[in-house]
Amino acid sequence: MKQAYAGCMKRKLAILGSTGSIGTQALEVVEAHPDIFEVYALTARNRSDLLIAQARKFMPEVVVIANEDKYPEVKEALSDLPVKVWAGEDAIAQVAESEPVDMTLTAMVGYAGLKPTIAAIKAGKAIALANKETLVAAGELITSLAARHKAPVLPVDSEHSAIFQCLAGNWDNTVENIWLTASGGPFRTFTRAEMATVTREQALKHPNWTMGAKVTIDSATMMNKGFEMIEAKWLFGLTTEQIRILVHPQSVIHSMVEFEDGAIIAQLGTPDMRLPISYAFSYPRRLACKAPRLDFRRYNTLTFEEPDVERFPHLAFAFDAVRRGGNAPCILNAANEVAVAAFLQDRTSFLQMSDLIEQTLQKASFTHNPAYEDYIATDAEARRIATELIK
Repeated sequence: MKQAYAGCMKRKLAILGSTGSIGTQALEVVEAHPDIFEVYALTARNRSDLLIAQARKFMPEVVVIANEDKYPEVKEALSDLPVKVWAGEDAIAQVAESEPVDMTLTAMVGYAGLKPTIAAIKAGKAIALANKETLVAAGELITSLAARHKAPVLPVDSEHSAIFQCLAGNWDNTVENIWLTASGGPFRTFTRAEMATVTREQALKHPNWTMGAKVTIDSATMMNKGFEMIEAKWLFGLTTEQIRILVHPQSVIHSMVEFEDGAIIAQLGTPDMRLPISYAFSYPRRLACKAPRLDFRRYNTLTFEEPDVERFPHLAFAFDAVRRGGNAPCILNAANEVAVAAFLQDRTSFLQMSDLIEQTLQKASFTHNPAYEDYIATDAEARRIATELIK
């Protein structure tokens, strides 16, 4: 999406998912630039203690706790402050579209980010998109709504931010390929036999990045890269044939764009999410950032490998789903969320996750031209099927 955000100072931010990895780092960016950014709203699903601490520090207009059972705790803890306290999923969508908000950061995990993202887009808000599942599950709907309501969508994922930065000033030039880089995760060199016995603790130890549990498991299975491929298709108007994936264990090159003349532009940096967050918040400006600087003297070699879809079939599932189109990516996303949750709860093994996803894709109803209501029904059906398969 080529829209630019040219909002005025101070930019009022609604940070959806403020207690997660992206949300907490976003608040670090705000804290570093209090003359430019102001927090209007903070939301969290369950982490009421951290949400309360954030509210006391940043003094937003509104906080929302999605888990309504925790509303009394948050309400009481903030009763001495002029901060509105709301609860529930509908309230998150409500703050996302609030009139004073200039930009909504969607940093919620999973399918839950779809509804508030749609609400913010319909209200014409600039979107800093960190919730990749929104475009995975309903990319066609989201892109059409963003174009209709003239809502800029700026990527926060490091790979998509890298592509966005490489394309800056090059929007009129024809892209031949983009190269999404992947670390390969903790099991890059494991055989399938070795992966059969890996534990949750092993899967949660990403070699380069510090992320939330769900995205860390997705990185270990390489589903994360499959999702990023789907996200890139919609963000940049590409075909799947234009999107190439390279395993790059050093995580120095965050992604690359290859133009029709053969020139390749890459974005490099340390693995620190504050840079892409800051760039999305301040685009087209660049702001001072305290992220560690890249020291080339530490890297004698940068290496690249083809991904192995035999050992990491999740990546193949993603390509198959997006080529099939319709609601297939939504089925994929729902099955994956159920599978990851089950793995984190020790109810399924690492390799069984791929079996679960593959069977759900086969069993769930296919819809060629889904509307919003179809996505809701698809998500519910796929989750039911995947859950039953675990039992």
